[in-house]
Amino acid sequence: MSLLGEIEKNAVRSVAEDRGVLRFITAGSVDDGKSTLIGRLLHDARAILEDQLAAVAHASRKRGFDEPDLSLLTDGLEAEREQGITIDVAYRYFATPRRKFIIADTPGHEQYTRNMATAASTADAAVILVDAGKGLLAQSKRHLLIAHLLGIRNVIVAVNKMDLAGFDRGVFQAVRAAFEEFAAPLAIPGLAFIPVSALRGDMVVERGDDMKWYRGPALLEVLESLEPARTAASLPFRFPVQLVARPGAGHGARGYLGRVASGVVLSGQQIVALPSGRRTVVKDILALEGSREIALAEDSVTLLLSDELDISRGDMLADAHHAPQAVSTVDATLFWLATGPFSPAGRYLLKHTTRTVKAKVVAVKENVDIYTLKRLASGGEVAMNDVVRATLRLAQPVFADAYAENRATGAFILIDEATNQTVAAGLIEQPG
Repeated sequence: MSLLGEIEKNAVRSVAEDRGVLRFITAGSVDDGKSTLIGRLLHDARAILEDQLAAVAHASRKRGFDEPDLSLLTDGLEAEREQGITIDVAYRYFATPRRKFIIADTPGHEQYTRNMATAASTADAAVILVDAGKGLLAQSKRHLLIAHLLGIRNVIVAVNKMDLAGFDRGVFQAVRAAFEEFAAPLAIPGLAFIPVSALRGDMVVERGDDMKWYRGPALLEVLESLEPARTAASLPFRFPVQLVARPGAGHGARGYLGRVASGVVLSGQQIVALPSGRRTVVKDILALEGSREIALAEDSVTLLLSDELDISRGDMLADAHHAPQAVSTVDATLFWLATGPFSPAGRYLLKHTTRTVKAKVVAVKENVDIYTLKRLASGGEVAMNDVVRATLRLAQPVFADAYAENRATGAFILIDEATNQTVAAGLIEQPG
C-alpha cells in the first residue's frame, strides 16, 4: 500500500474507533413530554449548572409550580414558555463518562414537522415519545416514518407518563404491540421500547422502584451503547466548492474554499473536478492554522491544486476513483414543507450542496399514506407534511449520490423561485 493510502486508512480508522458524539432527536405528539424527558435526562445525569437550575426553579415558581419544571431547560423561546409547547428545535449538549451527546428536542405540533425533519437529517438515533394514556397517534406515526426515510437505524420508543397509567405493564405492552404492528413494514433494525416516567425519572437515568417487571436497560444505558451512524469520513471524498480565492490572497495560487462534505483528502492525492471531469492533484491544504497534510469530513479548508482548472462555486472536487454521478433527472422522496399545496406549474430552485439550479417537478408518482405506510398512486396533489415520490428535471446537472449512501450529497431542498421560501426537502434515490 502507498504511503498516501496508509495515511488515509489510518485517518478513517481513528475516526471510526472514536465513538465520540451521538446525535439524537426526541420527537412525538404535542404534550407527550419530550422537553420534560430531556430536562430529566440532563438533571439526573448531572449535566446542569447550578445557575441554570436556579433559573428554571425561578421560572417554575412564576408559573405556579412548587417543583422545578424541567421542560424549561429546553423550551428556550419566550413564546414556547408562554404556550407550553416546543416551536423551534432546541439543541443541548452533555456528556457521561462513556460518551458525549447532542440532543435535538423537536416540536410535536404538526405545523412544525419541518423542524423535526431538519433535525433528524443529521441524527444517529431517534427517541419517539408516546403518551401511555393516548397510545399511537398520527403524529407519532409521521415522525417514525420520517426518521426511517432519513436513514435513522436506531429508534427508541419511550412510552411516557407510566406514572399516570399506574405503572401498568399491560398498558406498556399494548402500546408496544400497536407500534410494532405499524412499524413492521419498515423493518427498522434498531427498534426498542422503554417504559418511562419523565416527570418522576423512572427508567430515564435511574431505574426507579415501580417497574420491576421491566428487565431491559434504562434510556441512558441504551443511548450510551448505540453505535453512531457510519461516519462521513469513511465515505468517498466530496468537496463542494463554496468560493474561489484568486492568487495573492495569502498564497501564490488559486485556492478553492469549502467544507469537506465527506471522506478524507490528503496533500498529494489525485482528485477529479466536476463538471469538467479533469483530474488533478492536491498541491496543498490550507486551514486557519496554516498548511496541513490532511482534511477530514466537516473540516473547512482551502485546497490548492497542481493544475489551473476552470472551477467555480457550485462545482465539486471528488474522489478520482469513486466520483458522484452528474444527474439532470432526479427521482426523489419529497417532504412537502410549505403551507401551500404543490403547483405543477410552479417554478422552483433546487439547492444541492453549494450548487443551485432551476428545477421542474415533472411527475408525482406516489403518496405515502402515513396511517398505513402504503404507497398510493398519486393524483398530483401534495399538501403540507405529505411524503411523496417524485421526478424532477434540472436545468443543469448536480453531482449526487444516493441518500442511503451519502447524506451530504444525497439530499437537497426545493425553493419557490417567486417567494424564495423553502417548500420541500428531498432525498435522492439511486441516481442515474
